[in-house]
Amino acid sequence: MKLPETITAKWAAFEELSPGDVHDLLQLRQAIFVLEQASLYADIDGKDPLALHFLIRNRATDALTGAIRLFPGLENGDARIGRVVIALDCRGGGLGRKMMLAGIDKAEALAPGCRIHVTAQAHLEKFYNSLGFRSVSEIYLEDGIPHIDMLRGD
Repeated sequence: MKLPETITAKWAAFEELSPGDVHDLLQLRQAIFVLEQASLYADIDGKDPLALHFLIRNRATDALTGAIRLFPGLENGDARIGRVVIALDCRGGGLGRKMMLAGIDKAEALAPGCRIHVTAQAHLEKFYNSLGFRSVSEIYLEDGIPHIDMLRGD
């Protein structure tokens, strides 16, 4: 997967993130998930230290423009991708697809043959379908937003 030259990207375990990375990550997730989507929930859920994080920054400004977190090798050998976030002014250019493909590639490299779970916002179901995910639940409300559980593999 080729990323645009205008961005930088890195995978890091939580303890490898700089204080600035952690600040920017939490600030971006708050701006999108809590403020933009008007969903009051505990984003700092204690799981970030257990995840690998994929951070995408604007090369010119160093602004964090997107991120995902990945939990490879769950108890059953599966993986989970979550907290997929893209800054409002960076949407619509394929960044979400590139981030998800990076997450899928990383999960499969760390746990070959694994199934990958996502808890998707329901309006993004077709996007995740296009990446090989299928719905495995009915739509339900999570933090006031319609979601659906999806699975890639098996």
